[in-house]
Amino acid sequence: MAVLLRLTCVCYPLRSSMQSAARMAMNPRSNKSSGSISCLSTSTSAGTTQASTQIDNRKLPVLLFDIMSTVVRDPFYEDVPAFFGMSMEELIECKDPNAWIEFEKGWINENVEHSISFCTLAFGVSMKLRSNNSIDLPGLFSVELGRKFFKDGRPFDLEGLKNCMRSGYSYLEGVEELLYGLRQNNYEMHAFTNYPNWYQMIEDKLKISRYLSWTFCSCKNGKRKPDHGFYLDALQHLKVDPSNCIFIDDSKTNVNAAIALGIIGLHFKDAKTLLEDLSLMGIQISTDEWEVLI
Repeated sequence: MAVLLRLTCVCYPLRSSMQSAARMAMNPRSNKSSGSISCLSTSTSAGTTQASTQIDNRKLPVLLFDIMSTVVRDPFYEDVPAFFGMSMEELIECKDPNAWIEFEKGWINENVEHSISFCTLAFGVSMKLRSNNSIDLPGLFSVELGRKFFKDGRPFDLEGLKNCMRSGYSYLEGVEELLYGLRQNNYEMHAFTNYPNWYQMIEDKLKISRYLSWTFCSCKNGKRKPDHGFYLDALQHLKVDPSNCIFIDDSKTNVNAAIALGIIGLHFKDAKTLLEDLSLMGIQISTDEWEVLI
């Protein structure tokens, strides 16, 4: 069924006075800048602080989006405890505290039969192994998620868990429309997220790559936010100054880590607030009509 949606026009230049900018914000009741704007670059030259500056035909700033609980609903907090027949508190108590983190970093895979790709910085070399190799990686990278998820190693239906997660993925309200508007105005956007290779299930269902690239995923980079190294790797890859990046995340800890490196940080609350925050910074949003197939 096709549902026709119209995106309200927002096209505001960045102003020197935050008070005058606030009067142009989406919310006419607001006479001050949104509290969720965590950082505005004030120390750089005018040429680098203009929101839509074109440098070498590249539109700036570059936008980095967290994915879970910022773009996509995270099933972990409601659906997964229900899948295991537990409360969230019981699940936290039973699960291995490191298994999901290692899964997000790509240090373990969901099955030992799968290829394991990782970069071991301790030795400064890259390795790619398959399970039929005779090399033994003692307890680090060859332990599959299915055996390590729970502290006691209890078996569970891994495919059922994946189906549970897949069913729970959906765009947060208003976010897809916002991403579409940004894409229509040719803003460069990338995922910057802590997530395992299950991000491919999100892509298969929601086709997020229509709007942004899955460039920075912890499972591919081997690092997680708020590790400063992850942010620095992204800046190096993008070849932009920190002041020319806007990072959006629902985690204040992750946003603060970005700000500490000079990146503009926005704490995500909902799509409407993010739209207001971006408009205050001069980010242009398309007004085109478009269709979403449901």
